[in-house]
Amino acid sequence: MSNLHRPVREFPPWLKKPWPARFDPKTGNLLDGLQLNTVCRSAECPNLGECFARGTATFLILGTRCTRNCGFCAVVTGRGEPIENLQSEPERIAQATKQLGLKHVVITSVTRDDLPDEGAGHFARTIRAVRELCGPEVVIEVLVPDFHAREECIGAVLDARPQVFNHNLETVERLQPTVRPQADYRRSLNVLGIARRLQPELVVKSGLMVGLGEKADEVRAAIADLREAGCGILTVGQYLQPSKSQLPVVEYVPPDVFKDYANYALSLDFASAACGPFVRSSYHAEQVFKNASASQP
Repeated sequence: MSNLHRPVREFPPWLKKPWPARFDPKTGNLLDGLQLNTVCRSAECPNLGECFARGTATFLILGTRCTRNCGFCAVVTGRGEPIENLQSEPERIAQATKQLGLKHVVITSVTRDDLPDEGAGHFARTIRAVRELCGPEVVIEVLVPDFHAREECIGAVLDARPQVFNHNLETVERLQPTVRPQADYRRSLNVLGIARRLQPELVVKSGLMVGLGEKADEVRAAIADLREAGCGILTVGQYLQPSKSQLPVVEYVPPDVFKDYANYALSLDFASAACGPFVRSSYHAEQVFKNASASQP
């Protein structure tokens, strides 16, 4: 059995996280009332309790079914919902943003290879709806699929003027065929490079998972590739198997290794590097963005 398929079953002490002692259901109730999806629920994020208790969530647009089948992801695979059924979603996202009092909103999506523009137009409509209702002071961060690195799709999202453009590389180059069989390492780097070229002032962000069998030097190589592509914010977190249907965990990476990755990223002039066992792309996104902004001259 290869390392990639050898399961690790017992959580180490640093991965034991209590549910919030006073979990407030109002965030979940609000999202249910507006019929909104979140990646927190769809991807079975371990930080859901903490984030909902703080009144934050990462909105998942374009339906609940993804046209791709990544080995790490718990989102349901299948043909997406007709786009005409989602016409009110941008306004509902804006309403939730306002009612939750969010100052930094993260909008992501399932991958929609079945749509002519792969969902780029819907991203743009959602950004504009939030901006119109909530005002210019709200920071809008988008976490987008790769759009097959089509410049017209990336440009359509950027024309709506999000402050942060995020696309995750997810894993090291060697493991891409297993972890992201319908994606491509170089294509993802190209997406980030296109965004940087189209809007040089844009904050570009990406994230990696560890614990899938990668080697430390491969992670450092991926971090360097991201910096060369124009990425300014990095997140690195521990992969946790959402269910038995997804890839098993090969290794639980110790906290000191995450510190080493953060220090390495900062040595390459990343504006901010959030690296730790529970870090996810949108986890404490507001603070990560503030850290990056504070580091700029």
